[in-house]
Amino acid sequence: MNKDGPRAPEGRTAWRKAAVVAVPALAAVAAMGVAMSDGVLASSFAVSGSAFQVSAGELTSDGLASFAQLDRSTDGTQHPAALLGIGGATLSDFCQASRFSTPVGTVVFKLTAGGDAGKISASDLVLDGEGLVGDAQLGTVQLGRDASTLDRVPGVRGEPGQFGLQASQVTVSGVRSHARSVTGGNFRLKGLKLDVSLDGKACF
Repeated sequence: MNKDGPRAPEGRTAWRKAAVVAVPALAAVAAMGVAMSDGVLASSFAVSGSAFQVSAGELTSDGLASFAQLDRSTDGTQHPAALLGIGGATLSDFCQASRFSTPVGTVVFKLTAGGDAGKISASDLVLDGEGLVGDAQLGTVQLGRDASTLDRVPGVRGEPGQFGLQASQVTVSGVRSHARSVTGGNFRLKGLKLDVSLDGKACF
């Protein structure tokens, strides 16, 4: 018998480690939502060392502001990212997924919402991404505006002299992004589902 007590059955250890990762991650999302409601940008916290997938069937918003910045991970590494600030967003078929290695294989941490439950909403949504693809329609676009003067999304401004862009309205279908962080002032996630699986399917 193990002197430290009964051993966990084979295969359980990785899942416990996954839970240890998942619970703080959910708590961090909630905490960042509160921070955003107080006007704190996504760049105010250290990002993880790898990007994760974010997708949506369609995203609509009454405002868009964007500029480039550097995100910093806990080891000091800097990651170039495009900050997208979106005000009053509505999304369909939302999905977020990340992968990480364990001794028993690749674990996929996946969160989905919307779908048959209906569209989800988010206020003051901020995404730090390595890129985004989709079919977009923008209204009243301003390209090349000084990032420090952006005013379409509250609190989303860059440094003086930085290239910025903004639009009064935006609709993007087939959204696909590799993101460093996503935060929002108030998420309303209909049909929320959290899934942790071995070698599972990611968003795309």
